[in-house]
Amino acid sequence: MRDLEKPGRSPAHGKNGMVATSHAISTAVGLDILRRGGNAMDAAVAACAVQCVVEPESTGIGGDNFCIYAPGGSIKDMIAFNGSGRAPMAATLDWYRDNGITSLERQTPHAVIVPGVIDAWDTLIRDHGTMDLGELLQPAIEYARDGYPVSSRVSVDFASQAHLLANDEAAKRVFMPNGRTPGVGEMHHQPELAATLAKIAEHGRDAFYTGDVAEDMVSYLQSRGGLHTLEDFKVAAGEYVTPISTNYRGYDIYECPPNGQGIIALLLLNMLKDIPVAGVDPLSVERLHREIEYGRLAYQDRNMFVADPNKADVPIDYLLSDVHAKDLVNEFDPTRALDPLPPVKMPSNDSTVYISIVDKDRNACSFINTLFSNFGSVQMAPKSGVMLTNRGQGFNLIDGHLNCIAPGKRPMHTIIPGMVGQDDKAVMSFGVMGGQYQSFGHMQFLTKMLDFGMDIQEAQDAPRVFPIDNSMDVEMEGTLPAETIAGLEALGHKRIKPGKPIGGSQAIWIDWETGILTGGSDPRKDGCAVGY
Repeated sequence: MRDLEKPGRSPAHGKNGMVATSHAISTAVGLDILRRGGNAMDAAVAACAVQCVVEPESTGIGGDNFCIYAPGGSIKDMIAFNGSGRAPMAATLDWYRDNGITSLERQTPHAVIVPGVIDAWDTLIRDHGTMDLGELLQPAIEYARDGYPVSSRVSVDFASQAHLLANDEAAKRVFMPNGRTPGVGEMHHQPELAATLAKIAEHGRDAFYTGDVAEDMVSYLQSRGGLHTLEDFKVAAGEYVTPISTNYRGYDIYECPPNGQGIIALLLLNMLKDIPVAGVDPLSVERLHREIEYGRLAYQDRNMFVADPNKADVPIDYLLSDVHAKDLVNEFDPTRALDPLPPVKMPSNDSTVYISIVDKDRNACSFINTLFSNFGSVQMAPKSGVMLTNRGQGFNLIDGHLNCIAPGKRPMHTIIPGMVGQDDKAVMSFGVMGGQYQSFGHMQFLTKMLDFGMDIQEAQDAPRVFPIDNSMDVEMEGTLPAETIAGLEALGHKRIKPGKPIGGSQAIWIDWETGILTGGSDPRKDGCAVGY
């Protein structure tokens, strides 16, 4: 329990239902859906649609979605959905080479994949919701049409992208209406997006993937040299997938399989599960050095192996094996940061919103939606108001690499919803935002709770670190004690001050004995957890 004399927030509690999102308006909308009789999936879609309006730099209908859902809290009946989009069918490596393109730059059409969000929402509501998608979109339509007050974190994110918004005529018109991005508390409107959402509400998913909305997106992308076609949009579809898992401290931790990076969160937990924690300070130099080095080693695997398993031979069993985890642990040096990192062993054979919701029937929904970077590619289809993702930057252009771009392929994905189970019951729906950080963030959040006894809010409040790529650079939040930073630097880590707080998170714990729900929401964002 936190020191109540210090600034901060306590965990939220409830018995009938709970909603935790990164924006207060979104939480309120999700709670309203639960009170009206909707279930956790209904509330997740309604809340997320609102966030596509009120937190539009973090997410949007031009992006992607993943979900893990435990009906009635049952692990046996749990489903996972991969709603990530695909590269255009004309996106061959030869085409990029022939046209002199050596990298997939953010504010170009080549960073844009076909959006998967609307198909995911439509499928999940039809299969697991109780309300109509059109009804669930009404709050988002209202906020887009009538306006919403810009919140603190959102205003900072807006301002940070002003130089890119100014490069796109439609994006500049919508997000810099007075020649600048809106400040805290100012009203902001998105009438084109409201009209697009209204079309989807009336006519369903096909109103997005065919007709004038699709024509607007495709013609805009083609005008900039993109390879997208109307047929690419027409055939867009996500898929149900089988969750992958590992056991940690007596709990089963579930993630979506690749092309998401959830497998690396499980690898990190496998690396840590035999490490003694008794008497260890979770924010000590010793512990953080271990986490940083394990992260550097595991992310090398991520960059080498995580890709679309429908298009590449991803070694899932190898990455989840105890043997591989121990091999990586054996590379760790407690006295220094490894420089350079050892080569990757082959098998023998940057913004997002996350939502956690549990309803009165204990349906547990772990739901994540993204544009990738703030405002994605910062390219907006001018008539429909759809900001387009830059998730195509998850590909590379390396011939023979598992994650090389290819027609209809899904890129390596950073967004990863999580679920914790025990004895065939879901006990926590959780997720972490922050692009590349998310696998590392899952490890940090779970170990703070399961190893060090922090409550669900304390584990999200704790100072964060994150190693950058394969370098010696490590983002370290300013809330870390100066002596800890100095100690990490003495081991060879180079401190980088994050440009913004590292990530965000939400989680809800289900106590099946008492019937109480306990939730937390990351203070690095503008949201909250509320139960009733």
